Amino acid sequence: MRLMTKKSENSGFVCINCGAGVLRLAGGSYRNHCPFCLHSRHVDVEPGDRASDCGGLMRPVGTKLSRKGPQVLHRCDACGFERLNIINDDPVQPDNYELFLEIMQNT
Repeated sequence: MRLMTKKSENSGFVCINCGAGVLRLAGGSYRNHCPFCLHSRHVDVEPGDRASDCGGLMRPVGTKLSRKGPQVLHRCDACGFERLNIINDDPVQPDNYELFLEIMQNT
């Protein structure tokens, strides 16, 4: 397992789906999906550990409303792994809530 600090986990990246430049979260947590297209990459075994070697594209395939807030369900194209991720209201690059609602209506 790769050990990472919270600071190194909270880094920007280029989305493998839409090519957008994604900034790190302003609030100190870490971002695990593109705020523009809501796609992710399969890099975790457990949230934040960056221990998966899969690297497949994780598509937003569903939604859930919970006490934690709105969540998007991602499914990996390469291996089928699924994980819920909380929608983030980051002040610099908030998640595309309109796209979240569209996914919700289509599932």
